[in-house]
Amino acid sequence: MELPQTFGRNVKLARKATGLSQEAFADVSGIARSYMSDVERGARNPTLEVVQRIAQALKTPAHHLLDPDFRPEQAGLTANPK
Repeated sequence: MELPQTFGRNVKLARKATGLSQEAFADVSGIARSYMSDVERGARNPTLEVVQRIAQALKTPAHHLLDPDFRPEQAGLTANPK
């Protein structure tokens, strides 16, 4: 799997683990929902600045999102209580 696809898969796993929809996550991260959709599908090659913004919004180090063996529970990501 190429790096943009790995990153996108991990962002999607992390986002879902926190219980956020794509739209809600786009609001939190300040990144357009359509762009986030492209990132999650591996159709975009985000800049380092965007990678950092996404990681900050997920409250996880950016390197976790680049790890091919990433698992949200190992990164401490869980659904936010409502």
